[in-house]
Amino acid sequence: MSKASYVPPKVWKQEAPSGGHFASINRPVAGPTHDKELPVGKHPLQLYSLATPNGVKVTILLEELLALGHTGAEYDAWLIRIGEGDQFSSGFVEINPNSKIPALLDRSVEPPVRVFESGSILLYLAEKFGAFLPKDPAGRTETLNWLFWQMGSAPYLGGGFGHFYAYAPEKLEYPINRFTMEAKRQLDVLNRRLADNAYLAGDDYTIADIAVWPWYGQLVRNNVYSAAEFLAAHEYTHVQRWAEEIAKRPAVMRGQRVNRTWGDEDSQVPERHGAEDLN
Repeated sequence: MSKASYVPPKVWKQEAPSGGHFASINRPVAGPTHDKELPVGKHPLQLYSLATPNGVKVTILLEELLALGHTGAEYDAWLIRIGEGDQFSSGFVEINPNSKIPALLDRSVEPPVRVFESGSILLYLAEKFGAFLPKDPAGRTETLNWLFWQMGSAPYLGGGFGHFYAYAPEKLEYPINRFTMEAKRQLDVLNRRLADNAYLAGDDYTIADIAVWPWYGQLVRNNVYSAAEFLAAHEYTHVQRWAEEIAKRPAVMRGQRVNRTWGDEDSQVPERHGAEDLN
């Protein structure tokens, strides 16, 4: 049956692996596939992650907090190889039942607190250390507006545009066009906001920027899906300005290297257990 004439069955059943690049780890059920405890290091914060756009949000924030002198933000970053299914271990599922990176365990309190979903982790850490989140109600709300904008928008960029443009086993015109239109609309939303504001929440760099930059900032810098030319990213001049400014921050440079296992050797720090690992 051709794809043009496909008619969904009354009840869907998985009959073959699907998902192209990620077919080996896609499945329609949750829960662990194997028993394995997670390692625990010496620091208060234990991070289990990979240097994807969602993963580097957290390592960037942790490095920014350490740069401000918050010693309680010292952390161990353990590598979760999602291509090999580490996220389905019993230990990981205990921290994040959704089996997605990043996941954080705060052992500075008793009992330890688990935090999953990258936006939730950013908010938790910002509140814990009183940094990168304005205290005034208006500033706080504007920051959270953009944080939650990112959490709601990025699935269209990653699971939608990125999947069909970069990872799907076939290039299909309809989904690529559909999600390209949405990706460009989102870039225009950001461009309009950043035309009159240094950062997303206003004059100050916040967790909103830390959340949005690894996806959209890196997209226009051609570091996500290698799609900058396809999306005419040069047209979004205010996003470009913002993206380049953030890319120069030392903590951002450090945070991108943590839990990274690809690229040039100097950019890879598969695990991080102290500042010396980044030297």
